[in-house]
Amino acid sequence: MPVVGVERDELFERIGQNFGAKQGEPSAKADEQFDELCFSYGVELDDVTSEKKMKQKESGKDDVNASDEIIYKIDVPANRYDILCIEGLSRSLRIFKGEAAPQYKLVKPNGPLQKIHVKKETAAVRPFVVGAILRNMTFNKKNYQSFIDLQEKLHQNICRKRTLVSIGTHDLDTISGPFTYEALPPKEIKFAPLDNPNVYNGEELMEHLDKNSLHLKKYLPIIRDSPRYPVILDSKRTVLSLPPIINGDHSKITLNTKNVFIEITATDLTKAEVVLNVMCTMFSEYCADKYSIEPVEVVYEDASVVTPFTKSSSSSYVYPDVSPRHFTTTVDYINKGIGVDLKPQEIVTLLNRMSLASKLLNDQKSIEVSVPCTRSDILHACDIMEDVAIAFGYNNLVRQVPTPPTYGKQQPLNKLTDMLRQEIAMAGFTEVLTLSLCSREENFKFLNHTDDGNTAITIANPQTIEFQVARTTLMVGILKTVSENRKMPLPIKVFEVSDVVVKDVTKDVGAKNKRNLCALYAGVTSGFEVIHGLLDTIMIALGIHWKGAVSQSNQRTYELKPSDDPTFFAGRRADIYVGNQKVGVLGTVNPEVLANYHIPFPCAAIEIFIEPFV
Repeated sequence: MPVVGVERDELFERIGQNFGAKQGEPSAKADEQFDELCFSYGVELDDVTSEKKMKQKESGKDDVNASDEIIYKIDVPANRYDILCIEGLSRSLRIFKGEAAPQYKLVKPNGPLQKIHVKKETAAVRPFVVGAILRNMTFNKKNYQSFIDLQEKLHQNICRKRTLVSIGTHDLDTISGPFTYEALPPKEIKFAPLDNPNVYNGEELMEHLDKNSLHLKKYLPIIRDSPRYPVILDSKRTVLSLPPIINGDHSKITLNTKNVFIEITATDLTKAEVVLNVMCTMFSEYCADKYSIEPVEVVYEDASVVTPFTKSSSSSYVYPDVSPRHFTTTVDYINKGIGVDLKPQEIVTLLNRMSLASKLLNDQKSIEVSVPCTRSDILHACDIMEDVAIAFGYNNLVRQVPTPPTYGKQQPLNKLTDMLRQEIAMAGFTEVLTLSLCSREENFKFLNHTDDGNTAITIANPQTIEFQVARTTLMVGILKTVSENRKMPLPIKVFEVSDVVVKDVTKDVGAKNKRNLCALYAGVTSGFEVIHGLLDTIMIALGIHWKGAVSQSNQRTYELKPSDDPTFFAGRRADIYVGNQKVGVLGTVNPEVLANYHIPFPCAAIEIFIEPFV
């Protein structure tokens, strides 16, 4: 879980309670009481330390310049982006203690909306951008550092180390709109990067950061090999940022900045909107008009880029969207899920403490919940139920045995699978577990099969040629295993009981899993008789008799019929039938197939579809 470090005295001042602690002095009692408050809210006080203690722990030496200010390190849930900074954490704790939640609002600018025009070339590298403006802010050293720290925490968390989302913040008074978001060849991008007076083009900047910035070096591979780099420019063609790497020095934020322009580029539009909402709502409290945000219009040159995500054909969008989302749940659902018997109004009160404005509907059984833009973690009624449980207190929940007892047992197919594994292992075969993805050639051409396009599930964007399709037969993995172990002493006897995947238009997902059994014998001779004997062993274990050996018509029987499977050698192959159903094939492996897998000795194999035996 992410850890948020905050100064204790500042946090206590923000939440309006000092728990009996004196300014700058340690207090075990205060630590204990605050820890209880954290637990009640669903977070955890992980450590009580100071800057001096942390530096001493890191270096083993005392730093006379380090502060003795008491710091609380607090573990917060990974999906609670709204409490990754002291602003959001203290605000949430105040609401939990009974304070009314703030109302975030969009305000109209004095003139037209600032715009970001998105060129179509950005679609190939980093297609989305959102933005907002915070007007008349007041920065000091502490909230400025918090502003920077929150960006870094978001970059490491929801932004997935800037691969999905990256944040750029700029002094609006140093630049002029409208802005453009473009993708340009590296040599055409020239600017002075943050805290560096020298001007570089895109290629030179990459080389410079690779050699001189350990912090930014890890982000370079995100765009370095791209023929075009994303770039944000103002109306005078001044470079604001080269996302997701670095901002320009020209528009950097300082303690004197009053108006902040936030631009966020992304490969995931939903996450970009979440990050923008967090940045705006957390720091709009420092605006002269508290909790006010000025929107920005984003205009796409190619509307089709954003249509799949917005379900709209429009090319123009206004960000951020701070309107609440509405859910309706029932009192019975919440009580049943938690195992309590809370009254409707009690549930409403608990939800309000968790920043979820709620009201009881006329039927007195349903609750309408208004989820603020800061709570992106609320996706379903079960999330609302969880917040009720947190506010009620996990320690207050009574442990009880569920009234409808259920008894677990193994799935019949899995039970049969384990029984077959045991039987085959006792017959002297060694079990292997192979990959479920393989190349298209291995699955079809190498086995002398034709790819009709309607059998194998294809990976849409395979990262390597070895993982193009889901296997439709276990023979691929078995033969590759033997090939990699061909220097081992003979005979080699291996088997696998696992799933293959085939297309099935009757299923919701268009595919289904099939449980197969495959065994192979490799030796100085083909070992067909060994594989045939294994088939007899399996059938005996399943209680199925050879067709010619029974006289009663009601008994299940199996038999062999001529096969035309090209994976096996003609005249030395047979299809396996149980009753009138074909369940598998066995035979001596075709020398052409063995050559495809570089196997220098003869082999015999069997593959059976085992689900009919359940």
